[in-house]
Parts: sequence; structure tokens; C-alpha cells
Amino acid sequence: MIEKRVNNIIDVCGLVAKILLESGAETTRVESTIAYIGQAAGINLNCHATMTAIFISTESGSTTHLVKPNVSSFNLQKVDEINTLSRQFSAHEIDFNELERKVHIIDHKVIDFTWTQKIIGAGFVSVAPMLLFKASWTDLALAFFVGILGYLASQWGNAHSTAPYLSAIVGGLVISLLATLLQYFGIADSAANIMISSLMPLVPGVPLTNSLREIIDRDILSGLVRGVDAIMIAGSIGIGAIVGSFIAHIMTGGL
Repeated sequence: MIEKRVNNIIDVCGLVAKILLESGAETTRVESTIAYIGQAAGINLNCHATMTAIFISTESGSTTHLVKPNVSSFNLQKVDEINTLSRQFSAHEIDFNELERKVHIIDHKVIDFTWTQKIIGAGFVSVAPMLLFKASWTDLALAFFVGILGYLASQWGNAHSTAPYLSAIVGGLVISLLATLLQYFGIADSAANIMISSLMPLVPGVPLTNSLREIIDRDILSGLVRGVDAIMIAGSIGIGAIVGSFIAHIMTGGL
């Protein structure tokens, strides 16, 4: 009976760790959360999390649980909800059965913004850097719409292809192409300013931030994996921007 309870706790902890890592949490947060849940449940758990595997075992090592996460995106709302649940369980505000039930609900819940919210958000993120450039009102307005079109292009690429980093290339290409053409036809004042600003919604901010945090926490392996992934995304955006600018120059007879 006791062994069955321990296995159940480890299974739930494995699911918690999987949700956290796949939703964008850093590995140190995953490991500490599992330790807190195990402590509140009355057993000492050891957790080692990497970007490719999560190991959870009892202190004696008699039981070990392996989870293979699929880290391809992030959802910080799920991280927040799991953190709230773990704190409530650690404070004994909820029992283990309630924790298990709510963890399964979060795992199957689709937490996302509406397309309207995403589009408007992408537009405002694209406008913000233009304030630093002290750009004209025309360029500021154009950056809003170019950023939206670039974001939609990247989402289209992500939906129609399983090739990694293709969505970043497509988004960068569309933004560069539009910005260059707008300047060529005299509509925009600076294609470079519009391009730099409109690329902001595609920039891998969360992976890069987590990479730095994990390296600082001396989780070198996970930090390097996240860092390489962020660099690959940034490089893909740059490739798309170069190709888009090249196509725009060919279209306008610049070459």
C-alpha cells in the first residue's frame, strides 16, 4: 500500500515536472518544485531535470521515474498555475488528491490568447523599439502593421511545416521584404528601423533569458541547450531577413 502511494506521488511529480519544463520553466524551478511537493507529501524525492530527460527517484533510489519532455514552445500561464498549486500543497491548503486532480486538468487545458489579442500584441511589441529610434509617425504606424504581417507569416510557417526554425525564416523574410519595398516606393523613411522593430515579436526572449539564468545557476548543460536553440532561432530570423532584402532588391531592379 505504501509502495503504491509512493509510486502515485512520483507519477504526479513526473507530470508536474513535464508540464513545467515544456511550458518554459527553468530546470532549477522544476527540481525545487518536485522537492517541495515530495517533502509536503512526506517523502524525500531527488529530481534531475535536463532539456531531454527528467529523472525522479526516492532518496533510497529504490524507485526511479523517467519522463521525456518535448520542449518546443512555452506557456508561462501553466508555469504560474503549477507553482500556485505546489505552494498550496506545501502549505497544506489542499490534499494530494486535489493536487493530482488539478494537475491533470492543467495538463489537458488549452491556455492560449485569442488571435485578436495575439495580433494586437505583436503590433504593439513591434512599435515599442521605434520610440527609441525617434522614428517618424509614418514609420511607427508602418512598423505596427509590418510586425503583425511578419508574426502571421511565422505562424503560417509553423502550421504548415514541421521543419525546425522555418517559421522564423518565413517571418524574417516577410518583414524584410515589406520594409525594403515600403522604403523603395517612398512610403517609409527607414527600412532598417521598421525591420529591426518588426522583428521583435519573433525574437526568442524566453529561451535566451532562461539560458542565462540556468548558466548563472550552474546548470551549464541545460543553459547551453537553451542558448543554442535561441541562437538558432535568431540566426534563422537573420537568414530570412537577408533573403527578403535580396528578393526586394531583385524585384526593384537594384541588382
